[in-house]
Order: sequence, then structure tokens, then C-alpha cells
Amino acid sequence: MANEEETVQPRRAGGNASLYRANIVKDDEFYTPYQDIEKELNHYAKQFKNKVIYCNCDDHYGIGLGTPKSQFIKYLADNFEAFGLKKVIATHYEPDKDHSTMYILDKDNTGDGIICWEDIEEIKLKGNGDFRSPECIELLKQADIVITNPPFSLFREYVAQLYKYKKRFLILGNDNCRTYKEIFPLIKNNQFWCGYNHVKEFYKPDGSSKKFGNVSWYTNLPNSRQNELINTGKQYAGYEDMYPKYDNYDAIEVSEVKNIPMDYDGVMGVPISFLDKHNPEQFEIIGATESEGKGFSNGLWNEQSRVAQPLINKERKFKRLFIKKKGD
Repeated sequence: MANEEETVQPRRAGGNASLYRANIVKDDEFYTPYQDIEKELNHYAKQFKNKVIYCNCDDHYGIGLGTPKSQFIKYLADNFEAFGLKKVIATHYEPDKDHSTMYILDKDNTGDGIICWEDIEEIKLKGNGDFRSPECIELLKQADIVITNPPFSLFREYVAQLYKYKKRFLILGNDNCRTYKEIFPLIKNNQFWCGYNHVKEFYKPDGSSKKFGNVSWYTNLPNSRQNELINTGKQYAGYEDMYPKYDNYDAIEVSEVKNIPMDYDGVMGVPISFLDKHNPEQFEIIGATESEGKGFSNGLWNEQSRVAQPLINKERKFKRLFIKKKGD
């Protein structure tokens, strides 16, 4: 996984280029804790039966032989038979090597009667394991579901590839991705939605940890979260002062999801955290603030204001999604 900030690796000539790239990857590399993977994936157990799972950003081994580096692979291996999996494939990127390694789990290689961690086969790849390489794309084509923690710096490109090859997925991403111009249309069209949980802490290769405040699971697998109704108990009638209209958008401001008025039928601006609870049968996502992309507001923006961020009494607010309650 890459750092939460979108980064671009500059080109550098000379003998230190590969070392520079390796340092960037090392600095951006974080591992997802086993318990967080378990907490999320358990919700989809029935959907994994007889499926080929591909983890295309995951390394089998750590510093010492047999040390699990990717807890994704360990968790799927631990639950291979319980989930009724058909196959697990894993690849990882080696930035400073010509060849990487593929790991496959699909049969009892040890002869002990169960399929588990010890049965993983290692196969040398022809290339360095970049998920964009022809070799890894061929593996992607075999997969039913992709499960991994992709590099955040390549998140747009990574998701585009999943949709190009029409893959189901369960991945981690920075919450800011919700308003990326490449991602938001997928969310708006109910093709990309939130999972059940957030991940607050990750481990680095040296054993230390790093905390993040804005990392969530994203998927296009059906989940029950999409069927849960929001009922805040809040009302607009009689409390209009709590919901001022924007200076530059034809909508009212709702600063917290817990304050969404249940009796308001017009357009509301809500924080991007709304997506954690979004039920597409209850609310329609109309658009987002123009600061996130030209035309994103779907005509709600007053262009004469010349300010793309939402304004309340000339005070700028953080980016917003625009939603409207669906008819009963």
C-alpha cells in the first residue's frame, strides 16, 4: 500500500534510479493487520465459495522464511476450506529486481489432509510483479474476486483496471478517493461503495506501526450495509436555522450525517462520510462540489460566485456531496 497522499515518482537518470524507487516503495509500504482483514472479510464468506481470489499487491514472505508478510494471504490460507475457496493467487511488486514471485494455494501439497498455509507453492514470475504488467493482467483475468491493499498513489489506475476487466473486488483506500473524478461517478452510479469497517493502524516492514484516520474498505460486492436505513430523528420544519442555504449552491448545509433532517425533500450538502451509511434506495446522490471536478454539482453551483468550495455567509466549508431523499 502506498502512503495516503497522492504521490508521483519523478524520473531520475543514472545509477541511483533503482535505489531511489526502492526507497520510495519502502517508505510507502504498510501491512494490514490480520484482525482488520478478518473483521471485514467475514461479512463476505458466502460469496467466496468456489471462487478464485487474486491478491495482486501482496507478498507471501517477510524477512525470515515462513514469516507472513501479507496477512491477506495468511487469512485466506487459514480459511481456505472454511470458505470453500477454489484458488488463491498472490503477486507483489519488486521495484529493484528483474523477477518477482507468484504464490498459489489450491491443493493439499503436504498430504496432511487439509489445504492451508503450508501448501502454498512459489513460482518465479518473468517480470517484477507490477499489477499493470501483461503477466499480472493474465492472472487478473483468471480471478473472480480481487482482495488486497493497493498502492494509494496508483489508486485511480488500479480501480480503472478492475473495471476494465469487470472484476469484483474488496480493497482498501483513502477516504479522499470518494471525490476523485475517476471514482466519484462510480459511486454516484452505485458501482462502487463502502465496506463495513475502517482500518486505523498499519504495520511497516521494520515492525513499527503507523495510524491513519481516513482509510476504508471499498467494494462492488453486495453487502447488507446498503440495506440499512438512516433515521436520525432530526426535522427541518421548525429548525430551519440549523440548515442554512449555501451562498453558491442550491442546497442546504448539513454539517454532520447524524443531523440529516428526515422530513426535507430538497437537496442537501453532506460530508463525504455520508457514504459510510449510504443506502441507494433511501437517498440519491445528486453530485458533489465543483471543487472536486467540473460539472460534479449537476447544475447546483452558481458559477457567478466563482468559488467552487461551498460557502455559508462567505465562509468556506469542506467539500460536500449533494443528496436528495428518494420518494416513498
